[in-house]
Amino acid sequence: QVQLVESGGGSVQAGGSLKLSCAASRYIISRYCVAWFRQAPGKEREGVAAIDGDGHITYADSVKGRFTISKDNAKNIGSLQMNSLKPEDTAMYYCAAATRGGGNCYQPLETYDYNYWGQGTQVTVSS
Repeated sequence: QVQLVESGGGSVQAGGSLKLSCAASRYIISRYCVAWFRQAPGKEREGVAAIDGDGHITYADSVKGRFTISKDNAKNIGSLQMNSLKPEDTAMYYCAAATRGGGNCYQPLETYDYNYWGQGTQVTVSS
């Protein structure tokens, strides 16, 4: 059974930073497409960043230059470094893995590619 567990969320002021982590069971992080999504109250879940099995990365336009996705294959941990946070970044952040496409991210920021999800970690940015 694959498990993804997020951590690192919290409350910060605008301009601050947070680093989210996603601990995975088995070899999910190293082999497959792993992404971060977020969902604010009343809004649809949106893709933030994704990294495939070869390390290729995709970012949503809204976070380019501010967020950095990475992974530690040896520890099977994925991370999302978030800098210059804005109030509009406030949301529940989810780690997700897509294991049905080999190591590829076919639609990296679309939810339907991902078959495993964590429970989420809350990020709140105050102005």
